[in-house]
Amino acid sequence: MRTIRAALSLLALSPLVSTAHAQQSRLLVAEKGAQSLAIVDPASGSVLASVPERGITGHEVIASRDGKVAFVPIYGNSGVGKPGTDGQNIVVIDIATHKVMGNIAFDHGVRPHCPLIGPKDGLLYVTTELDKTITIIDPKTLKIIGAIPTGQPQSHMFVLSHDGRRAYTANVGPGTVSVIDVHARKVLKIIPISANTQRISISLDDKWVFTADQTKPQMAVINTATNAVAKWIAMEGIGYGAAPTPDGRWLLVALPDQNKVAVIDLKSMQVTRTVAVGAYPQEVLVRPDGKAAYISCEHANQVDEIDTAIWTVTRTIPTGKLADGLAWAAAK
Repeated sequence: MRTIRAALSLLALSPLVSTAHAQQSRLLVAEKGAQSLAIVDPASGSVLASVPERGITGHEVIASRDGKVAFVPIYGNSGVGKPGTDGQNIVVIDIATHKVMGNIAFDHGVRPHCPLIGPKDGLLYVTTELDKTITIIDPKTLKIIGAIPTGQPQSHMFVLSHDGRRAYTANVGPGTVSVIDVHARKVLKIIPISANTQRISISLDDKWVFTADQTKPQMAVINTATNAVAKWIAMEGIGYGAAPTPDGRWLLVALPDQNKVAVIDLKSMQVTRTVAVGAYPQEVLVRPDGKAAYISCEHANQVDEIDTAIWTVTRTIPTGKLADGLAWAAAK
């Protein structure tokens, strides 16, 4: 009788256990060299699955607002502005089951790259580089519902303001940043940066946009009130991916050629320290609680976890070949 009661208790609890497991937050890592998406348990630091994308190849990833679905744009087999294949789809992956569950197809090659979820409308936005646009997609129906011109070629990465009203694109080859009115779907201004610029980030208060000069070791700081470069931040090396901490105090910037991450004080707008990481860091993702930052280290095939209280790498997560884009799938 006791055995039967125990078995019944376990059966009663099993749906709760399954639900709890399904709602765990996950770290998503684009394994660029393996044409797959790594789904990582951030608690244990273990890769739960490496999901084949069925395309060559995804560079970036974003999760749906409920943390259940990952969107991986299939860019192509080359770098920005270089000859190669022109990707024309976005792979949709179920994070809990580790399986491809859908596909968003374009009718021609567009090299889709950077995906974001609108902070207010919940729509999926992705740079469609060859069309010089940001494409708008309904993440529920997986249908394309519009496009926003960027006014420049090679609009590779972009950020949205926290009210969803403005978009800022880093236009690599032209070395510019486009300022875009999202609702009106028009370019407000093109800001010159340098001969070549890469990656882009925005402060938590939306006052500053940051992009890395690829010709000199410096970060451009754009004042969003004037839409002009207000200052430059000197760094040890050429910057790349960057992200602010949730308290708005720090900006972390990957320095690929230095194998370091620079930590910028956003009050003084100066680098206060650097943290040694694995070979060729690419992207920075700060955990929502601000206690850790994840750095994709492309040539080391790993993601390094930095403790932001002591500014030290406390854990390394081995992933598939050429780790690149990062995203956080939050439990809901």
